[in-house]
Amino acid sequence: MHVMLVAAENDALPNCKVGGVADVIRDVPDALAELGLRVSVITPDYGQAALEREFIADIAVPFRQHLETATLWRVGQSPAVTQYVLSHSLFSEHGGAIYCNDQHQPFATDASRFAFFAAAVAEVIEHQVIADIDVVHLHDWHAAVISVLRRFSPRFKRLKTMRTVYTVHNLALQGVRPFKGDHSSLEAWFPTLTYDGLPICDPHHPHCFNPMRAAVNLSDKVHVVSPNYAKEVMMTSHPELGFFGGEGLESDMQHAAHEGRLVGILNGCVYPSDDTPTVKPSFTDYLNLAEQHVLQWMAKSKQLLSKFYIAHRRILAWQQQPFTGHLITSVGRLTEQKALILRQPTKTGVVLDDLAMLAAEKQARLILVGSGDEQLEQLFTEVMSRHDNLLFLNGYGQALGEQLYQLGDLFLMPSSFEPCGISQMLAMREGQPCIVHQVGGLADTVKDKQTGYCFSGESLAEQGSELIVTFQGALNDLCNNNEEYQRLSDAARNQRFDWHSSAQQYLQKLYQ
Repeated sequence: MHVMLVAAENDALPNCKVGGVADVIRDVPDALAELGLRVSVITPDYGQAALEREFIADIAVPFRQHLETATLWRVGQSPAVTQYVLSHSLFSEHGGAIYCNDQHQPFATDASRFAFFAAAVAEVIEHQVIADIDVVHLHDWHAAVISVLRRFSPRFKRLKTMRTVYTVHNLALQGVRPFKGDHSSLEAWFPTLTYDGLPICDPHHPHCFNPMRAAVNLSDKVHVVSPNYAKEVMMTSHPELGFFGGEGLESDMQHAAHEGRLVGILNGCVYPSDDTPTVKPSFTDYLNLAEQHVLQWMAKSKQLLSKFYIAHRRILAWQQQPFTGHLITSVGRLTEQKALILRQPTKTGVVLDDLAMLAAEKQARLILVGSGDEQLEQLFTEVMSRHDNLLFLNGYGQALGEQLYQLGDLFLMPSSFEPCGISQMLAMREGQPCIVHQVGGLADTVKDKQTGYCFSGESLAEQGSELIVTFQGALNDLCNNNEEYQRLSDAARNQRFDWHSSAQQYLQKLYQ
């Protein structure tokens, strides 16, 4: 069986990662190959200069009433996994950026780029430039237009015969654009396409095209990335209460489930072999690494930004103080999904203020690494300024995250929703019990008082209060009940969410 994975990100390639989908596209092909499958992976070429390329073919792609040319390159190959990229100026003209932020027309630039990518992939399949494909596996809304071309375009006869699987990684981003009347719209991209708008329109804006809804309704199988999340996506979202379910697509998910098309399979994690030597960094080494990153971030702006100035001062102060206490850590994108509960108001400020004060009572420190929403970055900076035991590193560095998983004693992941999550798996792999909101994949991977700590709540205020109580209990175990903490740490370290098991379910439940 030959499976083609189609995605916007792939961490097997340099500078081709923003979020967790890149980790999946990096790891799952090898797990599938171990089962005897042949796997091809195709992503856009964002202009990564470091890629070693082998020319495969120029592809003629009808798009926006023009005949464009995309170029297919092979950029990596093992016995059973082949990596490809498609080159065109639409992908590389934004300085290597994978996603563009259109302030006034959400998704406009990206929707056009990925619609062209989908059209190019469809041509690759139709003309057998990559031959003998049995399953086309689409990932998130960026690849979803392939399902539309498969269903409605008479050009793609070969594509119509293939099994199509669609994976939802982030239901909150659906890529909605107008059907027509805009440079970035379905009819602008494919002016001769005759389509049925009913299964592909946005449920809230029927005059708009929703790529994610289209792929959910038009694919042979719909895969979400944890069993518990497969239940949540069939429920109505109530953001005001802190519950995020189907994000408007709950009826479509219910229909897919009724037809036997909806499948929840947990993502996996790569575990080192038992004989792999591990060297745990020292806290001093980590502070030196953090200082280097903060100085680099600081140098990118002509003005001295408070978030870097305060972080640098905090690092300098900590470097002068020997530290033998406990460390609470958090790594992740700063979005409403990840930080909504942390910013809920309390008598002392916000929930994060309370957590810092509780940690200070135990002489513990918090280090948070992440970037994203500017308002959340500012809020975290203000909280850092109020608490000497909190360091907020507002940026990204692979080593900053990896070393923090190794150094921490407790890992904080209070996401409002989490389809699967990888950070909690990485923390557990290093023996960090995690404090998580009992939703989505977090509920599937962390068991309360067995491998970590879970909280819940019927409203945002309740979730914030429960997080504080749970955090206090976890701190008490860490500082005053070493036997209980060690039991949880060992149990967390011994958990295995391996890609081999997930790949077996891909084969049985999605591909066959």
